[in-house]
Amino acid sequence: MFGIGGGELIFIILIILMLFGSDKIPEFARAFAKGMAQLKNATNEIKDNIHGSGLNMDELTGGISTEINKAKEGFTKMVQETAIQEKVTSEIDQLRNTFKKESTDLDDSIADSKLNEPIIEEPTQDGPIKRN
Repeated sequence: MFGIGGGELIFIILIILMLFGSDKIPEFARAFAKGMAQLKNATNEIKDNIHGSGLNMDELTGGISTEINKAKEGFTKMVQETAIQEKVTSEIDQLRNTFKKESTDLDDSIADSKLNEPIIEEPTQDGPIKRN
């Protein structure tokens, strides 16, 4: 309570007893309780006046909570769209890598097959021509 430990509280109570005596303390306690009750009643009246005046809490705050909710929804949507874009980009990169690998493998197999092709000699007027 207010950062006061048990020993400190007992010390304060002893000082109050020594200063005012045991007969005055109940009067102080009653006065303190009345003051707290009046403060509570005043606070409740102010709350009732605000609610009873027809003011909407949304009007008082200027629709801040509505705007915050809209911002949250927009942010969530943006994050989801970004995640989808990253996934699509990753899949495209994987397809590119796969295509490059298959293209390289195909080029290698074509080159290998050309090395194994027999050399065809076609006769011409000037003599045989070698072609690959």
